[in-house]
Amino acid sequence: MTLKVGIDNYSYHRFFGEVYPQQETPDQQMTIEEFLKRAKELGVDGVSLESCFIKSFDPGYLAELKITLDDLGFDRVWAWGHPDGLEGGKNEAMLPDMIEHISYAKAIGAEVMRVVGSSLAFRFDPHGPQLEKLTKMFKEAVKVAEEMNIKLAVENHFDFDSDEFLALIEEVGSPYFGLTFDTGNFTRLLDEPVKAMEKLGKYVYATHVKDLKITPNTPADEWFFFSSVPVGDGYVNIPELARMLEGLNYQGLLAVELDFAHPEYAGQEDAAVEKSVKYLQKLVSEI
Repeated sequence: MTLKVGIDNYSYHRFFGEVYPQQETPDQQMTIEEFLKRAKELGVDGVSLESCFIKSFDPGYLAELKITLDDLGFDRVWAWGHPDGLEGGKNEAMLPDMIEHISYAKAIGAEVMRVVGSSLAFRFDPHGPQLEKLTKMFKEAVKVAEEMNIKLAVENHFDFDSDEFLALIEEVGSPYFGLTFDTGNFTRLLDEPVKAMEKLGKYVYATHVKDLKITPNTPADEWFFFSSVPVGDGYVNIPELARMLEGLNYQGLLAVELDFAHPEYAGQEDAAVEKSVKYLQKLVSEI
């Protein structure tokens, strides 16, 4: 088996209209079609598409998108919930929206849908009540996912640690519910990713492969104290995580994701993505 390399289009979030207060607005925007063209140029095996950047959920458009993805030969993940998803179970109105998106994932030919239960915005709220509510919500959603043969993969979104995610996944108790393993977000919680993978690896259905370094002159309590650098240039033990996934017969993508760019790479998303892809392609060829 050879691991597959992909890109999550959140890596280009500034070009899709989401610019953090500390960032500059780019001179040009990017369309999904332009992103897919660039992904093909980089020779990746697939993409993760953030639904917040999809211009339409009209069945006709989604059918066209599926044809494009098929023609490109891409594996694909449909990503729902940016930025706060179910808000730790507080936003019950988002549950039917998440369930509706399962049909969108099906429409583009995805087998996995990334979902968000909580986020850094709620990380200091009591975790027990959040996990209790989320368990009930995901148990309801996974019934639909099973009918549509779509696996839901909740992301560790700078919210819960690996033990909490293990408990959540086991409590939901469905082969259609697992994890989107974000290497950077576990690091940001000081939850060592390799140890987290030891606990959660068999439940991983998708990834965000993110590498991080400390941001100079940034308070330690800022979420971007650890900021994104090209994969292979930071602190995260990406080679070991990849080897572990290979050993687990992981079928999904190693999907490059950049969020808050380290100052060394500010405004250089595409160069950072390209460097990351090349690093991962070399890595997987040697495993």
